[in-house]
Amino acid sequence: MIGSLRGRLIDRDPTGEVLVECAGVGYRVTVTAATSIALGDLGDEAFLYVHHHIRETEQALYGFPSRDERGAFEILLSTHGIGPKLALDILDAHPPVELRRVLANDDVDALCLVPGVGKKTAQRLLVELKSKLDLPDVDLRSLDTVASAGNGGSVLHDVREALIGLGYSPDEIRAVVADLPGDGDPAELISDALRRLAVPR
Repeated sequence: MIGSLRGRLIDRDPTGEVLVECAGVGYRVTVTAATSIALGDLGDEAFLYVHHHIRETEQALYGFPSRDERGAFEILLSTHGIGPKLALDILDAHPPVELRRVLANDDVDALCLVPGVGKKTAQRLLVELKSKLDLPDVDLRSLDTVASAGNGGSVLHDVREALIGLGYSPDEIRAVVADLPGDGDPAELISDALRRLAVPR
């Protein structure tokens, strides 16, 4: 069972797969878009925590920048109706700190921003995941501070909330937020998002 990989990044596929060469062997690893970017340029040294997914007819590797994210992925996989692709999509939209905040706030709309997650599925996920992700005595202010200092999760959350309030659809919000930087002044990011939404796609 493969638990981690350290090697050289030798290829990156737009579909979310990277190729990491370790001691002359290339490992195909599926990652989120954010992780793919964080790995740097081709030729750079890469390290990933790995979930080795084994099924009767196939094996696949999924890579993560932290043990916490790998743990969240495995918890998502243990939830009814969530496979590897949807689990990655959830983590791409909501990294672990942000996901805990979403669950603690019963933020159904935030979960609905994940491709393939409708309102009923989001409501079920809130119930199931709350008992699996460690939420007792959660300090939301602390989570928001960590998110804004780390990956900008709370800033983008503010942008999403503002766009939801203005009546934009989950698909529109998801597309525009994906193009925004992970940090900065929320008011400026909201203005930027509105400018992008005004341009026909």
